[in-house]
Amino acid sequence: QYIASETQDIPAMNNLIDWLPSNIPDEDETTIVHGDYRLDNMVFNTNNNIMGVLDWELSTLGHPIADFNYHCISWRNIPELSDQKFCQENGIPTEKEYMNMYSEITGKNLDEHWEFYTIFNIFKLAGILQGIMGRVRDGTAASKHAEERGNQVAPLAEAAWGLVEKNYK
Repeated sequence: QYIASETQDIPAMNNLIDWLPSNIPDEDETTIVHGDYRLDNMVFNTNNNIMGVLDWELSTLGHPIADFNYHCISWRNIPELSDQKFCQENGIPTEKEYMNMYSEITGKNLDEHWEFYTIFNIFKLAGILQGIMGRVRDGTAASKHAEERGNQVAPLAEAAWGLVEKNYK
């Protein structure tokens, strides 16, 4: 999808395209994954209980930690969520607290490959946004915010590549 909708050369995306396949963790767990699991794809009742999960068109077979990590990307790209005081005042767990809750419930260790899945999911999000930018280029974008969203591709790719350089070089 990224290459088909590419509107500019983004070196960080090219680097990620080369780096990711050769650095996939040696884990063999596969489950059904949602692919776009986040709060705005959930339906809650008046007691804040989850009644349903929407938007399953990206569902596939994949690694459950990769799917949970995508859900956690908000802690990386919503500035307020990186503010521990803001989270505490609003009853929102920090990313680490949320990861610990997941680990307690599932028994899974998230620490070993968490940064890989973060890099992968930022790349995935950048690819989705590049698809939107391709629709802007082609004149078929439906949202008035499409170009603004598409302009996030390079900064996301650079952030992901920065994580590669910080954690793997």
